[in-house]
Amino acid sequence: MKKIIYLATFAVMMMAYSVSSAQTVVLDYYFNHEMHKARSGENERFHYMWEDKDNSGFSILGDIFKKNGFQLKSLETAPTVYNLKGADIYIIVDPDTRKENPSPNYIEKKDIDETAHWVKSGGILILFANDSANVELPHFNNLAAKFGVHFNNDLENHVIDDEHFDAGGISTVGNPVFKNARLIFMKDVCSIRTSGPAQPILKNKNNATVIAAAKYGKGIVVAIGDPWLYNEYTNGRLPAKFENDKAADDLAKWLLKQIPSK
Repeated sequence: MKKIIYLATFAVMMMAYSVSSAQTVVLDYYFNHEMHKARSGENERFHYMWEDKDNSGFSILGDIFKKNGFQLKSLETAPTVYNLKGADIYIIVDPDTRKENPSPNYIEKKDIDETAHWVKSGGILILFANDSANVELPHFNNLAAKFGVHFNNDLENHVIDDEHFDAGGISTVGNPVFKNARLIFMKDVCSIRTSGPAQPILKNKNNATVIAAAKYGKGIVVAIGDPWLYNEYTNGRLPAKFENDKAADDLAKWLLKQIPSK
């Protein structure tokens, strides 16, 4: 009987340890806060959300993070050191323009200072931009500049239609981040200029940087020129040769290794 009680207690302790030791990835729901009419006729949040299972969502990316031991959270308010307490990774994706949100939450100096302080203490910040017609670049670039990154007002990897997928192809063979994916698809992205601590991580066939990273204090910033890994392009709609699903898994594994030990 004592043995059974001991084993049960041990199992509970291990479960508690597993939960407490899980890494946390937080997705911004404040700077990106788009609304549309649902099938019911009611307005609802959508676009780049963990819960959004349509093409516009990040549910597949969220599942990949969970498979790699992360727990998912979202942040409905402006980032502060306090609000990001307990977060290992913070993702800001495609901040709203006035076209997308009549009252956008722009990234202001206080947001930059708080986020930079959090990164300096060991946080990992991921910045997903977009082509300039679909992202609020001026304020986003104020944040990116803190880490030596600038999202350019241009259009790389332009894909006309589904008959021209190859225009969005980028080789990842031999890339230090993407260990298993060999060819990815990134459509209509902005290129990235790097300076100071920032360095290119991935370039396209035009030699334009589309992913960059910068060490900042104890933390890291990863800049990507497109939301890229949303459901539409990780769910098999692409030709089989494009391996965005593998790239997402590679990225999650790489990020896990970058988290400072506690």
